[in-house]
Amino acid sequence: MDHHVIPASSGSAGADIALVLLRLGLLLATAFLAGTGILRPLVGELPRRLHLTIAVLGGVSATLAAVSAFATDVNVIALIVHLVLALAIPVLIRRPSAGRWAALALAALVVLETSLGRTGVEFAIDTVYVAAAALWFGVFVLSVWVPAEQWRQTNFRLGPLSLTLGGLLVVAGTVQLFTSGLGFDRRIYGTLFGLTLLVTAVLPVAAVFFFSRNDSTRVYRFGAVAVAVAFVAWSALAAIPEPPELPVPGVALLAEASLGEQRFPVLVSPQRPGKNLVHFPASAGEDLSAGIEGGLIGKAIVRPGAEGTWAEVDLPKGRSDLVIGRGEEKMKIEVDAGEEPGPVIEDADAPECASAALGGLVADRREVLTSCPADALSPEDSGSLVKLVEFLAGRKPSALTLVEDTSRRSVAAAKLVRETAARSGLPVQTEAGPNTALVVVSGWAGGYTAMTRAAESQRLKPTHQYGLYLAPWLLNGPIVNSVASSSVPLRFDPREQVAVSFAVAAGNAFGGESPTLGGFRNWLGDQWKSMNGDVQIFAAAQVNAMPMYPGEPHAVGMIADRNYAGQWIPDGTIVPVSSVLR
Repeated sequence: MDHHVIPASSGSAGADIALVLLRLGLLLATAFLAGTGILRPLVGELPRRLHLTIAVLGGVSATLAAVSAFATDVNVIALIVHLVLALAIPVLIRRPSAGRWAALALAALVVLETSLGRTGVEFAIDTVYVAAAALWFGVFVLSVWVPAEQWRQTNFRLGPLSLTLGGLLVVAGTVQLFTSGLGFDRRIYGTLFGLTLLVTAVLPVAAVFFFSRNDSTRVYRFGAVAVAVAFVAWSALAAIPEPPELPVPGVALLAEASLGEQRFPVLVSPQRPGKNLVHFPASAGEDLSAGIEGGLIGKAIVRPGAEGTWAEVDLPKGRSDLVIGRGEEKMKIEVDAGEEPGPVIEDADAPECASAALGGLVADRREVLTSCPADALSPEDSGSLVKLVEFLAGRKPSALTLVEDTSRRSVAAAKLVRETAARSGLPVQTEAGPNTALVVVSGWAGGYTAMTRAAESQRLKPTHQYGLYLAPWLLNGPIVNSVASSSVPLRFDPREQVAVSFAVAAGNAFGGESPTLGGFRNWLGDQWKSMNGDVQIFAAAQVNAMPMYPGEPHAVGMIADRNYAGQWIPDGTIVPVSSVLR
């Protein structure tokens, strides 16, 4: 939520707090000055002490604005306007009309400063809250120094005006509370952000309540204190991180961990009682561990075919604290496994299942995990495998070397490959051969093992000279990069805009991690059907440097920069090597 203009982090906690306090002091002093100037025409001659008070407010506002210019980046034009208005109001205060216009301009500037980047309802809420608070401050300052009998007879009455302003503050604070996304869950009273929201809504209620019972000057003062605290809280919201959404049992949890000065994402899946996987991206570094507070803490390790590191954690029923650590540094993340058992997930398929769930979380869909990609062979992948075998039959290898595992998807895929190959008169075997084509329909772990063994065999002697082919779900960086080149039948082009957009979104959400087919499907949701085009064979290859003529542009899909956003294959490329398979 871009709530207010608050300086960005400087890297030092003490310096950041000082900048925030500076900014809050500036906004508060300016709001008092603007409100007093706007209401100045409602009173007659001002006593000397009130002139001095307005001069002090103007000087404080201008001084803090100037100091903030040295402490953080500010808009120079806005700063100059602020300084001119803050210093002009004490001078123009003897001319009520001119002073009011200057105060209105300063109030508008405060509204713009506190509402920058907000539009629509959010901007309206900010405008109402800031303007109402500033006018309440003006009533307070004038009522302290000017007796009630010296106020000019106008259509404005202090009592109704103050009640109206307090009511506006209550309405704006309540609307902000309801639109914050916290609702009435425990984050309202269990987090600093929630408590700050409560302050912005509740304190104006107290001010209105006491004022409605007694409109004496003392009540104005108490009300001003309450409104001032609420205004500071309102202005401070941007500097307070929003609390993460509450964990939902059965929904994979995407959270943020902070160890030392490093922040990185954490994925907990499936968030049900019993064995869960805690996943860290490779960018989080090594030597990470995870476990339940008071229980066993396990080290996060690399798993075959998957990026990053993974730790197994047994979650108890209900809510608990997940401890993330590296060395002596530790932090906690709240998890909620609920009471119901989750789906049965085979250990070898758990990383792929977690990656698929991550795709939905990236799309901001928090769906209960009831099944995994390895549970069944999808119609799209079934058709792609049929096209692949028919394509290979046309190339006439001596046989297909088939690699499978015991998952339901792999068993169905292997049966389909054998049946299609039999119709084409193509032998299927489990042994490698010099003139065979390797076809892998296992899960990630088996696929990674099969490809690393194939790479070693090809290094020693001619093996699988008709190529290495992977089922579509094995399009994953560690698997395809375990060999120099491999091929995959796909119904979409990983270089197209939608696929690249997912790759960028997944990398941004999870520490630069590469996209996966399961995650892509869940990210698209119902739109996945529109991506199912005709089948083509794509080749994935490790390409870190390509000879180019001077000034020659890269072909589409051939940029091999390690940090190039949107790549499906890290340190490599993927391009079509066949026409559409009919």
